[in-house]
Amino acid sequence: MIEIIPAMDLIDGSCVRLVQGDFSRETVYSTDPLEIAKRFEDAGMKRLHMVDLDGARSGKPANLQVLDRIASATSLVIDYGGGIRTDTDAAAVFEAGASVINVGSIAVRDPELLFDWITKFGAHRFLLGADSKNGNVAIDAWKTETDEPIVGFLSGFATRGVTRIFVTDIANDGTLAGPSLELYREILATIPSIDLIASGGVTSTADVDALEAIGCKGVIIGKAIYERSIALEELSRYVG
Repeated sequence: MIEIIPAMDLIDGSCVRLVQGDFSRETVYSTDPLEIAKRFEDAGMKRLHMVDLDGARSGKPANLQVLDRIASATSLVIDYGGGIRTDTDAAAVFEAGASVINVGSIAVRDPELLFDWITKFGAHRFLLGADSKNGNVAIDAWKTETDEPIVGFLSGFATRGVTRIFVTDIANDGTLAGPSLELYREILATIPSIDLIASGGVTSTADVDALEAIGCKGVIIGKAIYERSIALEELSRYVG
């Protein structure tokens, strides 16, 4: 069964959502992330995907105190990313309570550093995130579009054993326009060995079912939950 992973994006310690990665199109949903996390846990969710948008912009994790509060007060398995650039950053994120680090920009800029971290901390503690813009990889909180095709980028990591991957199509993220099924089909057809988690655009349980049908192992859902287009109770049937 596909795994449901609620998303929590953080700016200045608050839960926010952006539209297509645009920081000028920000909506604040809560100034109490712990209350939101407990709501997810009460609904049966096991995972939480946290993105430190301040960290992504500044190049240094900036919301570790929020991570620590949630990790200390819930049993959620948290993956956390944003601004993690050094061994010290990675260690601090794990110490604050993350079970997994989600990495994106560093995998593009310095892939060997990621492999060093995998050697040091273990492959099970990292989740590769790739953001797609016009079919190419985007980094730096989606501000920078590279000229590297998303499928080729993922294939390179898969050949080196990185198989736990989530992909966000920026064109769909925060839009409630539906997930990028064709993109995910292409990725899975080309790299069937990966455990692919879809992210962006999900607006209904029908979208979740469609993602499961094409072979996605998980789905990260953000705005649809915060805007209540999907009730947490509707997602309970996916929780084993």
